[in-house]
Amino acid sequence: MRRPAARQLALVALVGALVSTGAAAPPSDAARTPAKEPVAAGYGGAVASVDADASAAGIAVLRSGGNAVDAAIATAAALGVTEPYSAGIGGGGYFVYYDAATRRVHTVDGRETAPASATETLFQENGVPIPFAEGMTSGRSVGVPGTPATWRTALDAWGSQPLDRLLRPAVKLARDGFTVDATFRAQTQANQDRFKDFPDTAKLFLPGGQLPVVGSTFKNPDLADTYTELARKGTAALYRGPIADDIVRAVRTPPVDPAATRLVRPGDLTAADLRAYSTKRQEPTRVGYRGLDVYSMAPSSSGGTTVGEALNILEGTDLSQLSEAQYLHRFIEASRISFADRGRWVGDPAAQDVPTRQLLSQAFADSRACLISPDKALTSPVAPGDPRHPAPCATGGQAAPTTYEGENTTHLTVADRWGNVVSYTLTIESTGGSAITVPGRGFLLNNELTDFSFAPAAPGVPDPNLPGPGKRPRSSMSPTIVLEHGRPVLAVGSPGGATIITTVLQTLTGHLDRGLPLVEAIAAPRASQRNQTTTELEPGLWNSPLRGQLEALGQGFRQNPEIGAATGVQRLPDGRWLAAAEKTRRGGGSAMVVHPYGRP
Repeated sequence: MRRPAARQLALVALVGALVSTGAAAPPSDAARTPAKEPVAAGYGGAVASVDADASAAGIAVLRSGGNAVDAAIATAAALGVTEPYSAGIGGGGYFVYYDAATRRVHTVDGRETAPASATETLFQENGVPIPFAEGMTSGRSVGVPGTPATWRTALDAWGSQPLDRLLRPAVKLARDGFTVDATFRAQTQANQDRFKDFPDTAKLFLPGGQLPVVGSTFKNPDLADTYTELARKGTAALYRGPIADDIVRAVRTPPVDPAATRLVRPGDLTAADLRAYSTKRQEPTRVGYRGLDVYSMAPSSSGGTTVGEALNILEGTDLSQLSEAQYLHRFIEASRISFADRGRWVGDPAAQDVPTRQLLSQAFADSRACLISPDKALTSPVAPGDPRHPAPCATGGQAAPTTYEGENTTHLTVADRWGNVVSYTLTIESTGGSAITVPGRGFLLNNELTDFSFAPAAPGVPDPNLPGPGKRPRSSMSPTIVLEHGRPVLAVGSPGGATIITTVLQTLTGHLDRGLPLVEAIAAPRASQRNQTTTELEPGLWNSPLRGQLEALGQGFRQNPEIGAATGVQRLPDGRWLAAAEKTRRGGGSAMVVHPYGRP
């Protein structure tokens, strides 16, 4: 297959235009928050995340001889300090790794699991789903955390430095503090009513009952101590022993202010559930696209199958030759169709028969692509197809709407001097998770089990994402690595709940097909269609003439002020690494390289 001309143009543009590069703060300067830069290019490795302190932690590990896996874990641990409402050791995620020595892509499923006692009615009472807001702020929503086990699995398989060394930057950051920015204050404010009802959460994040002040220093000594304990004892300390006991106690007897009027239901997590947790090493998803190989996460995440199916649907159209309106129309319709199939077929493969291979087949994509008309939008909800028996334009069942999925998470991407690459998405689900801080431990617990359907999405329609014992809730996380002839081209991922899938898809097509430099593909205004009546648009598209052109095709829209917060790394033709992050979303991201001005 041909090498896409648009991508060649994008690479030439990057090499010529991205001469202003962001540099990492030197290791000795770790106490000062380095400046955020959305793009950096250079040698020796690269890190991109939403936070400058976290990116600097990863760069420091690369400078000390660590590899991409080591740097990813150091970055993730630092994000647990500076992005505590998005990620941390109380949550889980998905880790995708490219091994340069073998030219193979590996994945780790570190998704949280439901207690062994969970049933399909976990979030129902008297046969009726409880209100979502009551589910998200509860012990019932807390799954067994997978993040520490993910670090252990990745380090044992591919790391080169011990965990205690990799946690040192995060320990220092938690102990000495980081500078509060407007995003951190705004996220705290959005959770103020929840946080104030949990004394340990309020003490940490609302000291004196007040919001943190922009420019002030935020410290978390309890988390520094917890990280130090994990460094000394290993990540197993979170799954058995005093930390595990504290987690179980916080879930089963949520530490609520006696004066609070909020109904906070307890959960049924046990010490046995924590001891039984394990990550899963599994094969990635893979699809061919424009002569490239696109790898991502297989179920329990729906990211790899849904992005992959949409790419297969779009493969038959030369997106580089379309008008902007027609490109967006095709992107929206491919997203709509692939979400219809996601909702019907994707769940935890340990509990469901998920037709992963068939969902990713070109034959199935072709049978679905024929639903797309260049001059008329489809009407949602679109009915799913049958991937096991694909037939042109046929459907395989009754349409069902896409259920709600929280929109907060964080993503990091790393590359090292040897050519290894990590794309890692991690989360505690909603912004602020369950709002329950484990007393004396300094970290929030996830509310990941709200990613399960509280009840079937539509009566009489099979739903593969109902709760179950030990089950992993379906995710949309889509950490992605793209190869050409076995070598990395780029890696990308994003937070954003179900919008992760559309963000990654739009970034990939914007860069590979439309010729946008990676940082501009990340910055481009986004649309997100998830088999819903209307498509979400960011203001840049909402206020654009493109909206009227798309409405003339029958597309309907609603506005979303901000969709996702992607990061990526890319290998340039001259051998340099490029790191790219958001320009403005979440206050802008942080892209860094080890040697921005030339080879070491």
